[in-house]
Amino acid sequence: MSEQVKEFVEMPKEFFRDGTQFLNKCVKPDKKEFLKISQAVGIGFVVMGAIGFIVKLIHIPVNNILVGGA
Repeated sequence: MSEQVKEFVEMPKEFFRDGTQFLNKCVKPDKKEFLKISQAVGIGFVVMGAIGFIVKLIHIPVNNILVGGA
């Protein structure tokens, strides 16, 4: 039983230690890295928007044909 309690107390300490190590390793991106990430996100938005637009463009006429324009 004592070992279970010790293990239970050790978990938050280990979590806190891992968290502080992670935060110490984190650094702010430089300008070049930030621009590259921003471009990738922007391209992702455009691609996903285009896919959604194309799907909606195809879906509306097909839906009208199936439903019959009620």
